[in-house]
Amino acid sequence: MKNTIILVIVVILLGIGLYMLSNKTKTEPVVETETLKAQIIPITHATSVIQWGDVAIYTDPTGGLEAFAGKKVPQIILVTDIHGDHLSTSTLSAVIASSTLIVPQAVKDLLPANLASTSRVMKNGDKILVQGFSIEAIPMYNLPEATTSRHTKGRGNGYVIEKNNFRVYVAGDTSGTPEMKTLKNIDIALVPMNPPFTMTVEEAADAVLAFKPKVVYPYHYRGQDGLSDINKFKQLVNAGNPNIEVRLENWYPNQ
Repeated sequence: MKNTIILVIVVILLGIGLYMLSNKTKTEPVVETETLKAQIIPITHATSVIQWGDVAIYTDPTGGLEAFAGKKVPQIILVTDIHGDHLSTSTLSAVIASSTLIVPQAVKDLLPANLASTSRVMKNGDKILVQGFSIEAIPMYNLPEATTSRHTKGRGNGYVIEKNNFRVYVAGDTSGTPEMKTLKNIDIALVPMNPPFTMTVEEAADAVLAFKPKVVYPYHYRGQDGLSDINKFKQLVNAGNPNIEVRLENWYPNQ
């Protein structure tokens, strides 16, 4: 009798153990978001700081030295075009320090002698190596092409900056050109949308869906009719490809 009771207890305990094992709470896998190797810091409109490790890259610096208060001194400065929202010679003179200044020829032609003499000129399609970064000049222009357009092909540069296979694209003033749509392996893209100067929200979304950056920032989105609808841009992009992360930042803190 005693042995029977012990056997029953063992069977019950075994059953309880098997039940608990089969119904053990399953832990959901932890999905870690990749930390971007480059941080985009909006300044205003077309002006940004790309903080890439210890290296600060300024794009189209405008707004004077005070616009960059608290930011690291740039090692590289990229200027895309000749218009005042991209080229400010006074700001360049204030922030230049020992930076490498990279410009298209049309911009160099407008620089004071001290800046012109130290700038490096890139034309569409050129690729150079600067402080461990590969920089490629990408055509930026309006469609349809015309000699009277605000941005003619060959005058200005967009830029792809790359290091250790991480690629950042700064589009500049441009339509959704074939060159943009065929870009590959872009990790971060800065894309403009302010008709009639660059793209509509719909055209920008169409271009982004074509070249599929991992992360895209709408920037340069103030036009003749105010600010473009960047929330609509996000909706269009994510409806077409939910894997593209659209990051909305305030590029116009004073508006």
